[in-house]
Amino acid sequence: MNVEAIKNYFSSYRQTPLQQVTDDIFLQKKINLFIKRDDLIDEHLSGNKFFKLKYNLIEAAENNYSTLLSFGGAYSNHIYSLAYAGKIFGFKAVGVIRGEEHLPLNPTLSFAKECGMEFYYLSRSEYRKKYSEEILSGLEKTFGDFYLIPEGGSNFLAVRGCSEIPKRIEANYDYIFCACGTGGTIAGIIDGSDEISKVIGVADLKNASFLKEDIYKLSQTKKSNWEILLDYHFGGYAKFSSELLSFIKSFEEKFNIPLEPIYTGKMLFAIYDLTKKNFFPENSTIVAYHSGGLQGLKGLRERKIWS
Repeated sequence: MNVEAIKNYFSSYRQTPLQQVTDDIFLQKKINLFIKRDDLIDEHLSGNKFFKLKYNLIEAAENNYSTLLSFGGAYSNHIYSLAYAGKIFGFKAVGVIRGEEHLPLNPTLSFAKECGMEFYYLSRSEYRKKYSEEILSGLEKTFGDFYLIPEGGSNFLAVRGCSEIPKRIEANYDYIFCACGTGGTIAGIIDGSDEISKVIGVADLKNASFLKEDIYKLSQTKKSNWEILLDYHFGGYAKFSSELLSFIKSFEEKFNIPLEPIYTGKMLFAIYDLTKKNFFPENSTIVAYHSGGLQGLKGLRERKIWS
């Protein structure tokens, strides 16, 4: 693999906008809200995936791996971005997908296949044991030697990449919010934060108290300026309500900022709700990190959930 080409790609990152949201509730409560628009980095490798994959791809290339392998669900943003990265950097990419194969492929997996990704399906019971020696040795027999990236891309190299996110926010702020799935992004943001600002994660999973320990383990700095909100999951991962969908559509119509209901929509809903409840002191400045993931809207449209 061409290590320099990978490094050059990531070093050419263009600064993305910090877009202010001047909704009535924030004017009334004297709160300043900005969205860090990292969904605009790249159409297919955007938001937190750009930072999570950066050092993993460099590590794989420097160690002469030709195959990348990772895990995810059928609508995974991580699988989508990894397939694209494999294509543009010349890696063979393997996606180990939770559940049975369904044809025709949904938009996420269709794109991944077009990028050249090879799929391997595990039943849900097998998937729960995906990191076991039995499963991994079987995958190695099938695909040969590979560079393993965990589900969601969250490992220490991902955290290193995400620690660069706060440094690219050209403003002073009191709070930075991000959506939380596997915890890698917020761990990096915590590591890159200045400790004066508070880092708040919005969990998209139900019963996600385990995330606190996972994030603490992933973080390299062990700072204490953060917390996870566990009450805005709307029923759990990939669950949402008509109230959430209505909020997202109204938000996009007002500010021309697209959201999706798995991650960023729940995060913004939480910020609005907390503002109404006077969670933030007057004159607070909040930055909401837009982590991308908009590719998932194609799948929702296919399922007639989104229009």
